[in-house]
Amino acid sequence: MVKRNTLARLAAALLVVVLLFLLYTNGLSRNPPGFYVDESGVAYNAYLIAHTGAGEFQRWPLFFQFYTGGFTQWANPTQIYLLSILFFFIKPSILAARIFSAAWVFAACLMLGFLAKQISGRRRIGIIVAAIALLTPWLFEVSRLVLETFFYPMAVVLFLLAVHYAQRKERWGGPNVLAIAATLALVTYTYSIGRLLGMLMAFGLLIFATNYERFIGVLKTWVAYGVTLIPLLIFKSGHPGVLTQRFYLISYIKPESTWLEIVPKFSRRYLADLSLIPLLIDGDGNPRHHVTGALGSFLIGAFILVVIGLVVVIVRHWREPWWRFVIYGTLVSVIPGSLTGDQFHSLRMIAYPVFLLVLMIPALEFLFEQLFVVQTEPDATRPLSQFARRSILAILLLTVALQAIYFQKVFRREGPQRDFYFDVDYKIVYDEALKQQAFAI
Repeated sequence: MVKRNTLARLAAALLVVVLLFLLYTNGLSRNPPGFYVDESGVAYNAYLIAHTGAGEFQRWPLFFQFYTGGFTQWANPTQIYLLSILFFFIKPSILAARIFSAAWVFAACLMLGFLAKQISGRRRIGIIVAAIALLTPWLFEVSRLVLETFFYPMAVVLFLLAVHYAQRKERWGGPNVLAIAATLALVTYTYSIGRLLGMLMAFGLLIFATNYERFIGVLKTWVAYGVTLIPLLIFKSGHPGVLTQRFYLISYIKPESTWLEIVPKFSRRYLADLSLIPLLIDGDGNPRHHVTGALGSFLIGAFILVVIGLVVVIVRHWREPWWRFVIYGTLVSVIPGSLTGDQFHSLRMIAYPVFLLVLMIPALEFLFEQLFVVQTEPDATRPLSQFARRSILAILLLTVALQAIYFQKVFRREGPQRDFYFDVDYKIVYDEALKQQAFAI
């Protein structure tokens, strides 16, 4: 009977997940419209790898060259090789690629819920965090793009899971070291920002070096992570400058820039990216990344939970290395976007919402907390009552739901109108050319 009940619960949970995913991907065939040229580059190289073992320019590359001449770019390998697995088994299509992209972000949101459950020990907190992650405009819109970002939330969540499991132990064993190093490698090789963010996250592990054994564990992790960087160093030595040319193109930092020029610009850009106006009101200014008029990229009710969580961490958990590391990760995850000229570029800051969502967990623990307080004096100051906490939580969750509904309405109304930003006209012209009896290739 127990086994039958367990199977019934698993079946019910699986059904819920399937229904949620169907809702999550609803409308994906027409929104976004078309297929942006960089998305085509990812999908085309994935198709070539699946059926020929070569990208456009070489066999089994570590980094994929897109385009030629002045438009040459080098794409990271993770998403392309993942998508090639799908294209090995099914016929490639825009819809298949978009569903694949959405599936990884959807799974990352569920894994965030799992991480929240592991941290708090409460299933209800895991469910709430996963639900808010699924409703977050930032992650939802990234899930619609077949770019180098669709696996990045998963890479960051897997890294946080590995770190959380390790930090529970006084001594980091081989499995812990390898898990952290492997997930750091994913963070590094999945998107161009990872070459900086991976290093920053590795450096931040020093927060856990609270004794000699922990320090040795961090050193071992650095060594293992360093081994994963050898292919990157070999590629860089054989292709000098190719991995930095795009950075110099989009950044205010140039080879000839001095520190006196860089530091003031970086400070202004960093503070601009931390501003609440783009986060909660305007969102990313690029319509490809965020639908105009749908409010910000992060839900206001969820951000209030982040602020409460931050206060709880400072007051109650500041001595805990895990929460200090989460705050550190939140702050440094903004840096990759701040090194470029685009204000609040949501793709280059894609790790930021993941850390913000993790910071909600202490707030949810506080608002769900059971109070057992005996008032010994008539005029003693009583803590916030349990009813008040539940009321605050209910109001914030209602705010999250209402804003998520508003965002979805605007996204589904305005999203399909972004023809220019997703190269819709190119496919129309190409299809018309194919209908002609004579054309040049």
